[in-house]
Amino acid sequence: MPKMKTHRGAAKRFRTTGSGKVRFKRAFLRHNLSQKQTSTKRVLRKPGYLSPADAKHVRALLNGE
Repeated sequence: MPKMKTHRGAAKRFRTTGSGKVRFKRAFLRHNLSQKQTSTKRVLRKPGYLSPADAKHVRALLNGE
C-alpha cells in the first residue's frame, strides 16, 4: 500500500506547535483595515488554537492518516 499524502489544503492553514497544539492564522485581517478598530486588529494578530476535538481531525490530515 502506498504512503498516505498530506492534505495540502490543511497544510497551508494549520501548523502544530512543539507541545502538539494546532494553531492557525485568524481571518478578517486582509483588507478594509481602516474601518476596523485597532484593538480588533491587535487581537486578530494573535494565533488561534483549535479545540482538542478539532485538532485530532486536523492532525490526521497533516500526518496523512
